[in-house]
Amino acid sequence: MRKCGAIFFVVTAVITLQTIILVLNNLGTRFSNSLPREKPSKVHLLILSTWRAGSSLVGQIFNQNPDVFYLKEPAWHVWNTMPHNNAHVLHMAVRDLIRSVFKCDMSVLDVYMQNRSYVSNLFQWSSSRALCLPPACNTFSRKKIVTDYNCKKYCAKSPFSKVEQSCNAYSHIVLQEVRIFDLKVLYPLLKDPSLNLKILHLVRDPRAVAKSRIQTFRALAVDNGIVLNRNGTKINDTKFLALHEICQSHANMYKMATDDPPLFLNGRYMMVRYEDLVQDPLGKVQEIYKFANLEMTEKLSEWICNVTHGQGLPTRKEAFKITSRNALNVSQAWRTMLPFQIVTKIQDICKDAMNTFQYQFMKSETQQRDLSEDFVLPRTKH
Repeated sequence: MRKCGAIFFVVTAVITLQTIILVLNNLGTRFSNSLPREKPSKVHLLILSTWRAGSSLVGQIFNQNPDVFYLKEPAWHVWNTMPHNNAHVLHMAVRDLIRSVFKCDMSVLDVYMQNRSYVSNLFQWSSSRALCLPPACNTFSRKKIVTDYNCKKYCAKSPFSKVEQSCNAYSHIVLQEVRIFDLKVLYPLLKDPSLNLKILHLVRDPRAVAKSRIQTFRALAVDNGIVLNRNGTKINDTKFLALHEICQSHANMYKMATDDPPLFLNGRYMMVRYEDLVQDPLGKVQEIYKFANLEMTEKLSEWICNVTHGQGLPTRKEAFKITSRNALNVSQAWRTMLPFQIVTKIQDICKDAMNTFQYQFMKSETQQRDLSEDFVLPRTKH
């Protein structure tokens, strides 16, 4: 009996001790969870937009800032490698790539790049100011403004490892993407405590987007095929089927972010209309910079004024380049260049987006051509 009693005592003692440890662990977990989490030192910003919506301009507004490491459309490598899939199938791969690039881990690109020898193997690499300056390229000083031509001439052979070094040297990492069609895809990144992610959602009048897509239809043919799930077939999209998918997806993402957003999205989402930006460039950039925790500089203010107040409209050769243009005139060029029949078609297929982002419907060709009548309605929501 004594032996059984002794065993019972030991077992009871062990169970009691385990219970005490479990309670203490739970209390410790609750206490640690109640403490504010330390934010990552870097700010991660994703410019979420679509093709021909002005995202290159917005990207350069960040790129010109000396605190920013900027990359244009890194997910191009995913789509370029797997063109026989559709956009939604590729979402997970795109998200994982974005996460890794935000963490300055460029090894994720091994899967999508046959050659990873030089910085210039990255898509649109020379549009990144950081890849044309130390530590990525030692030809120029950090204070130098490097032209695209000189960057390609002197920095193209920089080792690819310099991309990670450069990424780690900046306080803000900004990525521009046009290949995301569902905001929920980004939720794991927004909830990731190792990231300090903010989303800048850039939209543009679908009629202006359509005008620009018509001018650059060959360059968009592969992407259209992926959007429309055509198994790698190039689509010129003369019926604007891809544009319909784009319009609907961006309207849905905005509604998801504003109608009843999850708590983790509070303060981390901002929608900007391209037309509002070009109407008041400095004022709107100040708002955007405040959202991104960046400071405006005098040199940047001058650059913004110069790039948005140039002369004329972009040529076909300049369609994918940022040059000095009259951005306000560019924003409404569709009104004089598109036939009214196409305008009515775009208004029909993008009706939800037109209403969501508050663009004025044109009811006649006379109204369309009358540039004194504004086509952008005042924002009344959010």
